[in-house]
Amino acid sequence: MKRFLGGCLMTLFLLPGLAHAGFEEGRHYMVLPFPAPVETGDNIEVREFFWYGCPHCYVLEPALASWQKKMPANAQFVRTPGTAPRWMTHAQAYYAFEALGVLEKVHMAFFKAVQEQPGAFNDEKAITGFAASQGVDRKKFGEAFNSFGVRLKLEKAKQLNQDLNINSVPAMVVDGKYLTTAAMAGGEGAMLKLLDDLIGKAAKERKKKPVKK
Repeated sequence: MKRFLGGCLMTLFLLPGLAHAGFEEGRHYMVLPFPAPVETGDNIEVREFFWYGCPHCYVLEPALASWQKKMPANAQFVRTPGTAPRWMTHAQAYYAFEALGVLEKVHMAFFKAVQEQPGAFNDEKAITGFAASQGVDRKKFGEAFNSFGVRLKLEKAKQLNQDLNINSVPAMVVDGKYLTTAAMAGGEGAMLKLLDDLIGKAAKERKKKPVKK
């Protein structure tokens, strides 16, 4: 499997208006050599790998949120933070927000803050200050940020990033085995269309699996 260039993909919106008549394996998406287990049961998993410090991940969010509202009914969207060394503090913040039940409330606000003030939220103290500005109790945030549960999720995310060879973001993995990016697909719109196609492909393949007796 070809390795992506490290860091946030700088060619996310390459040829944004391009519409493909057909998507090709190895060009617009790749089949992962070692598929990962999914966490969505009977639903087809669509997993985004992202980093709060990635401008292209931030720009993608509105279109991705819109796509989620009309994505196939048999699909389920999940997120995993990227875990490259310099991304780990933000990944830890993501899971702390999740542990406190405030992720939906603060996710985009934190994304915006990080993008508008590059380098300002790279340690626990600064992120705690941000959380407090959003109405999150400082003590509870600190406890969550340093909790065993959050560290366990970080290790799990780190292993998943490693298993799927995620070295740049944003990246999308469908049903644990098909990986694509906007750069590979030919732009943001093409990637979202490709996700629909890959969901359909994964659903058909699931039906073909032999039933164990």
